[in-house]
Amino acid sequence: MNNQSNGKSRLEMNRHMNKERNTNGMSRRQFLQTSAASAMFLSLGGVRSFAAPSAGTPGNSIPWVTLNNGLKMPRLGLGTMTLTGDVGVRCVADAISLGYRLIDTAMIYGTEVPVGEGIKQSGIKREELFITSKLWKTDMGYEKARKGFQTSLDKLKTDYLDLYLIHRPSGGDWKGSWKAMEELYHQGKIKAIGMSNADFAQMDDLMANSEVKPAIHQIETHAFFQEGKACDYLKQHGIQMEAWAPFAEGRHGLFTNNTLAAIARKHNKTVAQVCLRWHLQRGIVAIPRSSRKAHIAENVNIFDFSLDDSDLAAISPLDLNTTQFPEWS
Repeated sequence: MNNQSNGKSRLEMNRHMNKERNTNGMSRRQFLQTSAASAMFLSLGGVRSFAAPSAGTPGNSIPWVTLNNGLKMPRLGLGTMTLTGDVGVRCVADAISLGYRLIDTAMIYGTEVPVGEGIKQSGIKREELFITSKLWKTDMGYEKARKGFQTSLDKLKTDYLDLYLIHRPSGGDWKGSWKAMEELYHQGKIKAIGMSNADFAQMDDLMANSEVKPAIHQIETHAFFQEGKACDYLKQHGIQMEAWAPFAEGRHGLFTNNTLAAIARKHNKTVAQVCLRWHLQRGIVAIPRSSRKAHIAENVNIFDFSLDDSDLAAISPLDLNTTQFPEWS
């Protein structure tokens, strides 16, 4: 794979993201900038402002989950898609200062270099972090996968990854890629390997014909696409479920949803915090992304409350049982 094809893939993804922001839902910042949002939150009687959350502290320590190979993984992390350049460096350093230890990146995001620099600026020891990156579909195949992995290491300025995922097994020799990842796992260069965006048939095939069982499956899941069958399937097979886009990127009006806002008021929390707490109580690892330190702090402040049975029952009917990102299907 050459640099030109890498750039074209990233440009294509960024176009999708820009289109999403312009036509689907709204971000937390956009929501708060509307007069309707201000009135809504005043009427809810004191739901904490998105712009002024209480910061994460050592007392809000992020819990860990033990994967099927014995590796411990934080149950909440920072997603970094679109956090490029100096913004990405700052966000990673900020997140680590607030107690985050899981940082999720990918080759196609173009954020591996700023993630590595942000880690360097944080001053924290590498062994205290859990770094994830992903193999893009243009690097499929045994030899390409080994080269793609090394490129990610070089950009991150580390000599190992805690987790490496096949980003999208949609075409190409993804089984050859898995073979390369198994070898790197046995060599200690990757502590755990897994999949992202695979279907049930691919997961069945992988487990039946591979030496190392996937430790993680990272998929789209949020209040509007709850993926109950996938959750049950992964639990049955001892594979940890991880959520990308845990806020659905604000699509379908997630941040203005009346049900979620009412639950937020009840607990004196924000809609974002309710969503993340919902993931936590389902046993799902979540990696929300934000470019604002206040939001990064807000996202980690979810360990001092719990959703009760009535909250969970109210969220369940929000499931539309369909992706909110059809452009990635």
